[in-house]
Amino acid sequence: MSKVGIFFGTDSGSTRKIAKQIFKQLGEEIADKPLNINRVDASAFDQYDYLVLGTPTYGEGLLPGLSADCQAESWEEFAPNFEEIDLSGKKVALFGLGDQVNYPDEFVDGLGELYDCVVECGADVIGRWPTEGYEFNESTAVEDDKFVGLVIDKDNQASMSDERVAHWVEMITAEMGL
Repeated sequence: MSKVGIFFGTDSGSTRKIAKQIFKQLGEEIADKPLNINRVDASAFDQYDYLVLGTPTYGEGLLPGLSADCQAESWEEFAPNFEEIDLSGKKVALFGLGDQVNYPDEFVDGLGELYDCVVECGADVIGRWPTEGYEFNESTAVEDDKFVGLVIDKDNQASMSDERVAHWVEMITAEMGL
């Protein structure tokens, strides 16, 4: 059994690419290949000691899903499963994609929604990320002056993504004790 399960929601494929980068950095001896959340059920989380969950933000702060005009089901449709998931004592690292220029008032709000879901399930969220280096007005993904997870803006800061992912994976690996 692998210790780290990586799950993501996506429509355009950008979040999948970041999930694959995270997997590559963690290595297959520590993590299983990333899975799209629309291909699993709630029991998938049970087989892992640690979780890495990723989401983009669509439109004005939405999780990906059919009502956000995504082509397939995603986090929006999976979210009701959180009512039956117990993540007590489980370490969960989150990452989110957003566009700080075109959506400065709801920057990575999808990450904030995912955070609320896992916290309500008792998760110990790790991997908080500094807000420095981003320019936005509001975000539900900010708590105590830090993002609740890694934030990637491939639209406006693509050149920073690789370095941010590498640094964050080092952080969460240490927080997981791996």
